[in-house]
Amino acid sequence: MRKWIGSLIPDSFLWRLSFLNFIIVASAIVLSGLAVYNTACFLVDAMGTLNDPQQSQFNATLFHYLLIFLGLTIVGGSLLHFYLTRKMIKPVRQLIASAEQLKTGVYPDPVTNASKGEVGELIDQFNGLVTQLQARDVHRQTFVSDLSHELRTPLTNLNGYLQSLERGDIAGSQELFESLHQESKRLTAMLEQLEQLKEWDDAASAAYVTHTAIDMAELIRQSTAMFEWRQEQENIPLTVSADSCRLSVHVAGMQQVISNLLENAFQYYTGDGPITVQGVLQESVYCVSVSGPSRAISDDEAARLFKRFYRPDDPRTRETGGSGLGLAIAADIIENHGGEIGLQSEGPSNSFWFTCPLK
Repeated sequence: MRKWIGSLIPDSFLWRLSFLNFIIVASAIVLSGLAVYNTACFLVDAMGTLNDPQQSQFNATLFHYLLIFLGLTIVGGSLLHFYLTRKMIKPVRQLIASAEQLKTGVYPDPVTNASKGEVGELIDQFNGLVTQLQARDVHRQTFVSDLSHELRTPLTNLNGYLQSLERGDIAGSQELFESLHQESKRLTAMLEQLEQLKEWDDAASAAYVTHTAIDMAELIRQSTAMFEWRQEQENIPLTVSADSCRLSVHVAGMQQVISNLLENAFQYYTGDGPITVQGVLQESVYCVSVSGPSRAISDDEAARLFKRFYRPDDPRTRETGGSGLGLAIAADIIENHGGEIGLQSEGPSNSFWFTCPLK
């Protein structure tokens, strides 16, 4: 009951606003009424059709009706103004209540938006902010859970071997030390990729990421040039063709995407065909693809490749200790550029592609 009564009682701001407008409206009505009254009395008196007693009676009657009119107009106008003002500031009061709830750590329900103009835009922006905060919170919890799961196994292995060596339960050997070193390197590489992923997570919610205009053909050639030594060492043919197109991109991020896709192509390379990198200028986007022979990828597996910490069930993944973050980082960077990324699998050949809008 108290809550219902409290909802009917306006706050001090509404009272002050209503009182101020009451004074303004009442003053305007009184002045207008007196002006009409004096004008009517003057005009009737100037006509000369009434004697003095009749003129006095006319003035008194007109003044009486004027008082009634002023009273009804002021009271009715004030009540109408109070109702309209209360209705107008209701969404603002809902925003205040939602903001107070958000400050306590509880995500409020979306504020109903029946307003137009600046108030409606403010409500839309607030609802969007709450939705974004909820999504980031869910993402953070999932990320921490996945990270804990991924780090637990290698750390348990390292601790187990080191404790056994300390107690003398097992004897150290060159092979064991090399294995422990590889596990340590894998953890270091994972943490470095996690730092990159965090950087692009932050960039995804910011509008200040530095973009530079660059020829995509030149950028593709620069990125593939870093793999020339590996190409020669592993004797894997690599072909590059790219249409010239000047785009505004985050250069380091775009190089990271192409490098990650090329690293993936070299790591899972099978057969004797070339790895092909293509840059094609299309109608509204610039499309880059990295194709190469490798084992077939099912649609179900393709849908999970760009998820964080997902690693294909492949012996080479276990040998190299992949972190399952390379493609996830690439996906975040491309999404930050407003593009799309995907995989097209055709038998023994897989083609990873991404697009960047021309505008």
